[in-house]
Amino acid sequence: MLCGIGIKFIDVYNNPAEMNIFVELIVYFLSIVIPIAVILLKKATGNLKELLYLNLVRFYLLTGNTKQAKKLLIDLVTQNPESYNGHKMLAMIYEKEGGQRKAVDEYARVIEINKQDYESYFKLGTLLSDLDKKDEAIETLANLLSKKPDYPEATIALGDLLIEKQDFKEAANIYNEALKYNPTSFDLNYNLGIVYTMLNDFANAKLYYEKAAELNSIVYNTKYSLAEIAIMYKELEEAERYLWEIVDDEELGADAYLELAKIYLIKNDKEKAIQYANVAIQDDPKRIVDKIKKDVTFAIIIAKLSIPFNLEVEEEKPHKLSKKELMAKKHLEETVEITKKIGFADLKISRNENKEINKKDKEKEREN
Repeated sequence: MLCGIGIKFIDVYNNPAEMNIFVELIVYFLSIVIPIAVILLKKATGNLKELLYLNLVRFYLLTGNTKQAKKLLIDLVTQNPESYNGHKMLAMIYEKEGGQRKAVDEYARVIEINKQDYESYFKLGTLLSDLDKKDEAIETLANLLSKKPDYPEATIALGDLLIEKQDFKEAANIYNEALKYNPTSFDLNYNLGIVYTMLNDFANAKLYYEKAAELNSIVYNTKYSLAEIAIMYKELEEAERYLWEIVDDEELGADAYLELAKIYLIKNDKEKAIQYANVAIQDDPKRIVDKIKKDVTFAIIIAKLSIPFNLEVEEEKPHKLSKKELMAKKHLEETVEITKKIGFADLKISRNENKEINKKDKEKEREN
């Protein structure tokens, strides 16, 4: 057989005809190499056998023959259940194909063989979460962080799962621990702002939103959150400053104009309040009008607002904020409404309290 292939190889080399000679040469080269590799594979043992298997698998993956690659890997791990590379490559193929349950089994086996493979730990945790096995995902990610606490992606993934379970205190603990290794992480500071918001710890929420805003000035939800907290404590000038920075944002612009309208109602400037409320309505009619109708603040000007008659056919703008961001945003807005009824005194942040928080934070950073 090999002689016949060789003769044909020479014939192609000398008579390329209309076909691309380079492609033909590769085809006939592989026609020789692959059969030889298969013969060697049957005779090889130990590490050499695994090496031949893996190289053949890589070749099949390169040529798009995933089925054959998978077949070889299954054969490999059946013969050698301790093959770390075999299980990992098989897990990656299953994951890419959407076979999440099989991928979970393979990644779990990979971790059993190599407990230092943190990437596979993380993959396993995220796949378990995708399969709605939240408790198992939390346990896996927590185990990973106990071994490698400076793994920011795992921290964020675990924090998201804890927020989803409304275990905000534990999420705060996880994020604070991670800050020891990466104090300048925008994501960690921002997420701490969110969890402290949900814990009604607005002093700490403000502190971490401010840090996040310093680290990334174009994530406007930090500024919107800071504006809402400022409104709670009647720090209207500060709130207004933050709101003007985000009025052009596609996601939060309408909300910013609506909050500005509220501020000018508090200042008894009805003309500006009407102007800004109308801008908000124009930007996102359905959602903004719904908020206006639920807010008694606008009762004195609602007759002068340009509310469309055909709101039923209007489509609400899709949100770009994540689920946890929307949850914290809603909580802040509802808390602002509550403070109108109970007064701001109970929630007032004293200057001394702020100084003490900043002092402790700086001491923590110096220790790290």
